[in-house]
Amino acid sequence: MKDKISINLHSSIKVNGEKIIYFDPYKIEEKCSDADIIFITHDHYDHLDIASIKNIIKDTTIIVIPETLSCEYLDNYKCIRVVPNQIYNILNYEVQTIASYNVNKSFHPKENGWVGYIVTINDEKIYVAGDTDITPENKKVKCDIALVPIGGTFTMSYNEAAELINTIKPKVVIPTHYGLIVGDKSDGENFKKLLDKKIECILLIK
Repeated sequence: MKDKISINLHSSIKVNGEKIIYFDPYKIEEKCSDADIIFITHDHYDHLDIASIKNIIKDTTIIVIPETLSCEYLDNYKCIRVVPNQIYNILNYEVQTIASYNVNKSFHPKENGWVGYIVTINDEKIYVAGDTDITPENKKVKCDIALVPIGGTFTMSYNEAAELINTIKPKVVIPTHYGLIVGDKSDGENFKKLLDKKIECILLIK
């Protein structure tokens, strides 16, 4: 599945498989109306971008959002509301929610109930962490492919993200959330240098 993953920019992720899946679409300018599922981790402007959603949504799109989120536009569509640390079946995909929050800063409080997602596709578990620090919950994640923020300020720094990845040991990691709003584009290479050599690192933000 790693070859079917792309990043528009920042944390705007697309999985172009049997179903077209987006995570936190942001600054998508082209109207393609191709989304089967849209996963939203939280409602900050760079993760819940209504203009981008309007460009990818279609009549049958399912939107998966944390239970705590309120957005009148999304009420017009089929939304599945989720809470952290549960397992759901969505279009026959197993979806596990992982609590996503800060432990030493106030931008993403745990009590907000925001989430990352582990989606199983073709027997591979893809973990999209959302905006998070290292937490007891994500240190227990088991996945094949991990997409984690590395830009610091609002999330883990690249050093902290490397520590998490070296702990959970996915086969593949793709760093996100750097080189635009926070973090320098060089963070990707710096992150890669800190990883266990057995973990493949794919830099889609360059």
